[in-house]
Amino acid sequence: MSHNLLEGKRGIIFGALDENSIAWKVALKAKAEGASFILTNAPIALRMGGVQQLAQQCDTEVIPADATSVDDLDALFAQSEEKLGGKIDFLLHSIGMSPNIRKGRAYGDMNYDWFLKTLDISALSFHKMMQVAEKRDAMNEGGSIVALSYIAAQRSFTDYTDMAQAKAMLESIARSYGYRFGKSKKVRVNTVSQSPTKTTAGTGISGFNAFFDYADKMSPLGNASAEACADYVLTLFSDYTRMVTMQNLFHDGGFSSSGITEEIVEMLEKQAQAGQ
Repeated sequence: MSHNLLEGKRGIIFGALDENSIAWKVALKAKAEGASFILTNAPIALRMGGVQQLAQQCDTEVIPADATSVDDLDALFAQSEEKLGGKIDFLLHSIGMSPNIRKGRAYGDMNYDWFLKTLDISALSFHKMMQVAEKRDAMNEGGSIVALSYIAAQRSFTDYTDMAQAKAMLESIARSYGYRFGKSKKVRVNTVSQSPTKTTAGTGISGFNAFFDYADKMSPLGNASAEACADYVLTLFSDYTRMVTMQNLFHDGGFSSSGITEEIVEMLEKQAQAGQ
């Protein structure tokens, strides 16, 4: 059911790849809530996904842009403002990729050139996106910018490797740019730390299914779905959260605040009994 939460607002959504991605679900819900927006992703990603189908559903356009390229971002904002008929009210950064993870390199055997690529794609692109928006004066006053993060920015998780550093940088950039954008344009900048989610990127991490089940047992509300995350992101785009900024907001069913749960205790007790 629509509440016209984003009626009249204009935005750019980075990172929609396929129907499993959070950005895809954000786009569908934003459209239902009255927003108009441009979809964008790197040209190579657009060849792999079905984002043109999403664009048709949302009655919008796809503008290819490499988020690590300032020139591409500058052209993206210029075209978006022209096509949408004005400045931007919201931005979603849903971008992350690690060549080291994709190519199976262990944390103690990382390729450092690939590590720098991870940081550029997954975190520095967030700074570039906001810097271009600021220099172009592309954001409306009171706008909202959101990036998707993960609790590995604060804690160690096996096999998340250099993406943990990328997420930590992403959250730091949100705080620093949140202050700057808040002072100049009352624009909010936040990150959402989501539960492990069965997206194309998430399931590519070794041991994902086992950890997904573990996190579900550790969270009193269970894992937050991509659909629920999209709902939460929309509240951050809306006028109801105009005083929320520079925050890393956990959307994880309580995982981040749980020490241990009954489900985990029962599982461990069963394993111990089976081993006797």
